[in-house]
Parts: sequence; C-alpha cells; structure tokens
Amino acid sequence: MKHVDLKGIIPPILTPMNEDETINLQELRNQIERMIEGGVHGIFPFGTNGEGYILNEEEKIEVLKATIEQVNGRVPVYAGTGCISTRDTIRMSKKAEELGADVLSIITPSFALASQKELYDHYVEVAKNVDLPIVLYNIPARTGNKLLPETVAKLAKDVPNIMGAKDSSGDWDNLLAYINLTKDLDKDFRVLSGNDSLILPCLEAGGAGGIAGCANVYPHVLASIYDYFKEGKLEEAKVSQDSIASFRAVFKYGNPNTVVKKAVKLLGYPVGDCRRPFNYLCEEGVDELKKVLEENKEKGMK
Repeated sequence: MKHVDLKGIIPPILTPMNEDETINLQELRNQIERMIEGGVHGIFPFGTNGEGYILNEEEKIEVLKATIEQVNGRVPVYAGTGCISTRDTIRMSKKAEELGADVLSIITPSFALASQKELYDHYVEVAKNVDLPIVLYNIPARTGNKLLPETVAKLAKDVPNIMGAKDSSGDWDNLLAYINLTKDLDKDFRVLSGNDSLILPCLEAGGAGGIAGCANVYPHVLASIYDYFKEGKLEEAKVSQDSIASFRAVFKYGNPNTVVKKAVKLLGYPVGDCRRPFNYLCEEGVDELKKVLEENKEKGMK
C-alpha cells in the first residue's frame, strides 16, 4: 500500500465550469496552483464543494487526470470515489488508483437507508479491491446514512488500508468519538474534520486536520490553522480559526457549495456557477457575501 501522511488542510477543490456547464479544465489547473501556493496539504477532487454528486463518470476521469497531472506529486491527491452501489464504488476506486491518485475518500452510500452492517460490508469489499489508503467520509445530512463511531473503529481495526475518516456531521461528540475510539490502534489512523469551524478543536483533541471547503476561498488562512498549531502557536491558530466565522455565517442564505463557489467567482476567478439546479443565492445573500468578502479583504485574509 502507498504510504501517505494524512494530515493538514485539504480543500475539496471546486470544479470550475463554463457557462454551458462543461468543465473548465484550465481554470481547474489555475485553482490547484492557487491552493498549493496558499500552503494547503492536499487536493481533494469530487468532494461536496467539487460537486462530485452531479458529475458523470467521464467528467470525473477528465477532472482527476488533470488534477493529478497539475499537482505533479507536490501534495497528495485525495480522489472522491464513493458511489451509491458497492460495485460502482469499486470501479471508480480502481480507476482512480490506475490514474495515480494517492488516497481514496469514500463517502457513505446515499438515498437508501443502510444498516451499520451494510456500511461495514461495503467498505470492506471496496478496500479488498484497491491498494491505496482509504478515508471514510461521513456526511449524514447529505447522504441520509450516518457512519457510527463504533463502525469506524471496527473498520479501522479490521481493514489494513482504511487509514482515516472525515466527519462532516457537524456533531462534535461524533467527531471526538472517532478520535477516541481509534487512537490506540496498532496503526496511524487519522481523523479529519469536515466542518471548517471544528478544525482547531479537532487538532487539539488528537485529530489530523480538516477537509475544508472554505479553503477554496481562503487557502492561506485555512492552511495556517494547521501550520500554527503544529508550530505550537495556539493563539495564532485560534485567530485564523475564528476569522472564517463571518464567511460561514453567509451559509444561512443558501447551499454552502453555492456560497463558496460564488465567493470564489466574486474574487475574480472564472469558476462559473454550481451546476443546476443547485446554483441560486438570493439577492440578500449575494449582498451579504460581497460585504463579508470586502471586510475580510481589508483584514488581509486570503
């Protein structure tokens, strides 16, 4: 199995689109450069902010090829390969491995309600078919299926290449349980926060960092949370963590994916809109977003 140090701030990179909703690969490459220049510690195509839920298989292959080529080994590439069925997840995971991804991020199946046994069996079967580190991805508000801490701990213990878990539940107790139930294993299992407001608490509790959608807007700021923490500069880390609160407050006006992508567009990058129908932000939300972006610009946030 490829060894990858699962740590730091990993942006679920936006999938830039043209006006006709085709993929803008050149801008994808530009955004990857912007993220790496900002000091991030990995690149994650097909996360929630990358709209992996709405891209077809050919588009995913196209995006992943361009991402791996552009990153060129400078940071790990975490490929989101989770599908609803075990069969499709295996196919996409094997394709990502073939293309040269470093890590697989595998979201729980969605739509149909799954038991913990079914989730466990799903991940075991996928892991048998690839030789890459796997990060489990829990986001029950979007999938309808919660990956319980006990299931994460059992998978971490039983399956050699399941090496981490991302918790996007927003439930601090759940994230903490992921950390506490896996910290004494005979391998270096890493827990990542999928909620940007919990990155520093996650690190302080023994987690490894975060897969941070807001890094698409403020890569330097988000990366600095981790970097300051590792340097022992806890006050500076807290300032960076707290600084994104006003931006996250805009999420109340619409889908966070839409807010993040629109924010990057307002910063002057031609990333386009989210693919329809998930692309609307009310006028009040746009006005508030512009205000927050200007205030944060004056603070030097980038």
